Amino acid sequence: MPTESPLILLTGATGYVGGRLLAELEAKGCRLRCLARRPTYLRPRISPSTEVVEGDVLDFVSLRAAMAGVHTAFYLVHSMGSGAAFRQEDRRAAGNFAAAAHAAGLKRIIYLGGLGHGEHLSEHLESRQEVGRILRESGVPTVEFRAGIIIGSGSLSFEMIRALVEKLPVMTAPRWVRTLTQPIAIEDVVAYLAAAVALDLTESVVFEIGGADRASYLDLLKEYARQRGLKRLIIPLPVLTPWLSSLWLGLVTPLYARVGRELIEGLRNETVVHDQQALAAFPLRPRGMRQAIERALNHEDREFAFTRWSDAQSSLGKRRGWAGARFGSRIVDSRAIHVRCPPEEAFVPLERIGGQTGWYYANWLWRLRGFLDLLAGGVGMRRGRRDPEKLLPGDTVDCWRIEAVEPGRLLRLAAEMKLPGRAWLQFELTPENSGTSIRQTALFDPFGLAGLLYWYGLYPVHRLIFAGMLRKLAQAVTRTAPPRGLPRTPLAT
Repeated sequence: MPTESPLILLTGATGYVGGRLLAELEAKGCRLRCLARRPTYLRPRISPSTEVVEGDVLDFVSLRAAMAGVHTAFYLVHSMGSGAAFRQEDRRAAGNFAAAAHAAGLKRIIYLGGLGHGEHLSEHLESRQEVGRILRESGVPTVEFRAGIIIGSGSLSFEMIRALVEKLPVMTAPRWVRTLTQPIAIEDVVAYLAAAVALDLTESVVFEIGGADRASYLDLLKEYARQRGLKRLIIPLPVLTPWLSSLWLGLVTPLYARVGRELIEGLRNETVVHDQQALAAFPLRPRGMRQAIERALNHEDREFAFTRWSDAQSSLGKRRGWAGARFGSRIVDSRAIHVRCPPEEAFVPLERIGGQTGWYYANWLWRLRGFLDLLAGGVGMRRGRRDPEKLLPGDTVDCWRIEAVEPGRLLRLAAEMKLPGRAWLQFELTPENSGTSIRQTALFDPFGLAGLLYWYGLYPVHRLIFAGMLRKLAQAVTRTAPPRGLPRTPLAT
């Protein structure tokens, strides 16, 4: 009889690295159990073969239950967002995890910590390395990876770089931007973590991991700007201390206000690899800085295309602002309306959009926008449609191009007008309450300050047009759908 594969416990599966690792381990066919404080949030994101148990690393009893029968456990949690007491919480959580792992007889712990050397590490880096020490002292063989900046759309360090470059055409450069680091792509971090499951291990070991390049934070800012086609003036300012930098960062990027100080304080420490043991132990050769940033930007497009934009919208919760929510560098504005007919019928008027049919609302404004686009050297609204009834990927519709079309489910258009950024318009149809929910999502990826001014300056007009378009589209669905004995009044949500 075939031997059952060992059971792996994954903590932090709802986090940035943990979520990526979850997908990788599932793709490899590993037997997985995830520990989550809110299992209902995680269950829709996992495969049917993955188990989810409720628990918390601060609750020793829940850890004992979660570790029953486990061979290997990933420890991918930290408390940096908990305020001033984050180090105490990290210490307590790691102690609970180490004790529970030893009591359950685990064979291996795999942990991702922070890279840094010397006696004057920031409190954040000291805490990350203290957690590793607690886990190694558990008596369970522990693989500790130490990494510096992780490059990937959504990672905290990369999003900080993005926010600074995107928002500030002129920025000051405090001393810490010349600190050397060895940035590593998120794909390479996940590859190391996954490979550690099968590593021949008899005792605890620490691996320092980094990308192929040593670079300063200034190099990262410049490379990001180059790949985004943005010109940025960076002025040296040696008096801007890490403490002042953290306050400034909180003003420029409010998202990081809580963790900014700990993050910036850590930037005074070089985070470069001194020990090359990881390259000898694993058949992995991490990519360089330029390729890592390029992949982060390109994969962001792909991930967003394969993600339900409505899910991305809802996942942002309270961060939604008066002019749309943020998803990476993109601004998202989404709304939905309900019609009492099946998706196949609701899709018919949608597939006729543009051309002679028009855009269902304020067509004179669309014509005005097309005229202004022509004056700017763009395509305007003169291209019309290939077919008045059917759409295919690649078709042009006035100033848009069809990027994806799935009859009865999805229509996504990419703007080809002159814009200080990239724009998409998506309609997604889902069965709901004996009818169909039509979700309309406008998405804008601004290029620098000009793009932000364009979006926020025209947002009231765009909101009026898109909300009116969705309302009139629903009315067109009601008129064209055959009667089924039910009133077809559209219900906005």
